[in-house]
Formats: sequence, C-alpha cells, structure tokens
Amino acid sequence: MAAERREVGAQAFAEMARRLRPQDSVRQTLDEIVALAVEMIDGCDEAGVTLVLRRGTRRWIETTAGTGELVAEADALQYELGEGPCLEAVSEMHTLTVEDMAHETRWPTYAPAATRLGVRSALTFQLFTDDNTLGALNLYSRRPRAFDRPAHEVGTVLAAQAAVAVSGARTEEQLREAINTRQIIGQAIGILMERRRITADQAFDLLRRTSQDRNLKLRDLAERVAATGEAPESER
Repeated sequence: MAAERREVGAQAFAEMARRLRPQDSVRQTLDEIVALAVEMIDGCDEAGVTLVLRRGTRRWIETTAGTGELVAEADALQYELGEGPCLEAVSEMHTLTVEDMAHETRWPTYAPAATRLGVRSALTFQLFTDDNTLGALNLYSRRPRAFDRPAHEVGTVLAAQAAVAVSGARTEEQLREAINTRQIIGQAIGILMERRRITADQAFDLLRRTSQDRNLKLRDLAERVAATGEAPESER
C-alpha cells in the first residue's frame, strides 16, 4: 500500500511539473496553479493565489487567480478587515491551518464572516523564494477539518513549485517586456537619426528630454514615434 501511495504521488508530482512548465504569462501560470490545487489536494473545494505587488515604494496584495466566487469573497473580506489566514501567512508564517472556521478565535471579525460565506476550513501556504515573499496559495473547503496530513504534504510541494513558477514567470515576462521596450526605442532612434540627421546618442537624448517635458513614459513616446514616423519636439 505504501509503495502504491508513493507511485501515485510520483505520478501526480510529475503531472504537476509538466503542467507548470513555462507559460506565456504570469496569469496563465497562476490559473494552472489553482486548478492543480483543486485537482490534487483532497478536501480542497476552491483555491486562489494572492500576490504581493509593488510599484515604487507602494506595496499591496491582491487575489490574482481563483477558481470561484468563494475565493474572491473570502479573500476580499480579509483585505477589507485587515485580518485572516492569508494575510498572516504572507506576513508572518509559511503555512497556516484553520481546522474549523466556526470555532476560530485568531481573527474575531473575519472568522464569523467567513463562516457565513461558507468557508469551514482553510489551508494557506506562503509563496516565497530565498530573497522574496511572492504571496500565498490559499485553499478553502466547505467542510470542517477537510485538510489531512497528505493534503499538507501535497500542498507544501505544490506551493514550492508554485513559488518557483511565479518567480520564473515574472522574470520571463519582465525580460520580454524589457526586450520589446528596447526594440521599440531602437526603432524610434532610427527614425530620428534619419529625419533629423543626428547620431544615436543625440536621438536617445531627444527622446529622453521630450518624455520628461511631456510627462510621458519613454516607451510610450517611442511607440508614438515608431507608429507615426514623426519626430518629437522637445521644449528644451
């Protein structure tokens, strides 16, 4: 029996690795992760991924993938109230278990509200790499004590794979974006060199100054030049 369980587990993890191969976008990666969670983890009715997002000095979290309305409602409730298993797992703990939400005391406001939504148990895994917290994988069940030890074991492996997949997808997407940006800026520089009969450095400086004068992103200005073939006029 133990050998059979190991074989099934190996097959399941092989399938997980196959399906978590590089996707075209972070969104596709996350959709695959939550679908796998529901399929592979006994007791899991719905699953979602919360990511920590940053822009400059601003930092916030949001649900970026989910299998149904229960995920959206349970997560949104945590964000609104500022408490709950997902928020705690992201900020303080790697894994957090809720045996029965109806008798949960750690979150006095969230727990009864989540129970009314239909959440009876939850299992949350922090998604992290060595140098970065990415978010959390959130599993929800409509029955209490739904997640047993095998569910924890599978969830731990899935969360680790998910963290690598999300990190890799982010890196790949950022790389593609950077390459596309360089190509567009290169096209704009070529147009300016031809129209203005200036050097590449002078063309780039013109783009930079014009983007600052007009409060436009450099990429947006370069796209406009590449699309219209018109050279911009800087105010300086």
